[in-house]
Amino acid sequence: MSTMRVVEISKPGPPEVLVPATRPVPQPRAGEVLIRVEAAGVNRPDIGQRKGMYPVPPGASDLPGLEVAGTIAALGEGVAGWKVGQAVCALTPGGGYAEYCITPAPQCLPVPRGLSAVQAASLPETFFTVWINLFGDTGIKPGETLLVQGGSSGIGVTAIQLANALGHRVFATAGSAAKCAACEKLGATAINYREQDFVQVVKQHTAGRGVDVILDMVGGDYVPRELDVLAEGGRLIMLAFLGGATANIDLGKIVFRRILLTGSALRPRSVEFKGGIARGLRDKVWPLIESGAVRPVIDSTFPLAEARRAHELMESSQHIGKIVLTCT
Repeated sequence: MSTMRVVEISKPGPPEVLVPATRPVPQPRAGEVLIRVEAAGVNRPDIGQRKGMYPVPPGASDLPGLEVAGTIAALGEGVAGWKVGQAVCALTPGGGYAEYCITPAPQCLPVPRGLSAVQAASLPETFFTVWINLFGDTGIKPGETLLVQGGSSGIGVTAIQLANALGHRVFATAGSAAKCAACEKLGATAINYREQDFVQVVKQHTAGRGVDVILDMVGGDYVPRELDVLAEGGRLIMLAFLGGATANIDLGKIVFRRILLTGSALRPRSVEFKGGIARGLRDKVWPLIESGAVRPVIDSTFPLAEARRAHELMESSQHIGKIVLTCT
């Protein structure tokens, strides 16, 4: 096949700027694989890219889509350990909203046993992100507690499950009874932020101590309150700032209580860095998925050509878990 169906961003703007188109099938360069895409995950960075607020790294596809699942269609020069026809899921530098997608070979993972392509496509972006941030050098340690802001999001359901499976007590905020119930089912003590003060609830459940780690995608006016609910020596890990990119904080709380405020963005990091995350996931997390201790949480699927509807749902924040596009 020489051409493929894709979804392009015609110009920065609302979901309507996502338009179906046809492009040539890309060819893998040295160290890359070409994947015939069966499903592609939808993520918040896709929304940012569509709005012109999340720049594409140099050399990456201008098409949105940071995670896919399918089968390997071709191997670039020097690629070892993979074969044509093998079922994989992958973190991509972009280009996932297409029937074919190129990604560096180190960012591929085998589809976990028992999972469909749709389920596998929901894994890479959130699992890569949560694993390196929550279980990396500044992340959670044995016996520590976690608060996840936005527990029903793709990042949230991943963080709750991984932390719970690895023996940590987890709190999570969500904005409705249904979302709170979903968080509870995954192993968290849920807090409805529309009705409850997460600082007060967490303090009540921890005898006033607070939590050791907070995984935050809200930012804004949440940050001063998060400093209040962190235990001494706690870490606040910022992944996004849907509630605002600025905050007025008391630096004394950071200094005198030894709080670490940090954050990261995965997309600009090197292939070598992401390959290291992939190896960690394969060794430590894929067995949890294959055993059923951790599972994909899929809210909805849409055909590739209806990516606009998928973005509308994500921006409505009515979903629980992941939204996935299908290409078959």
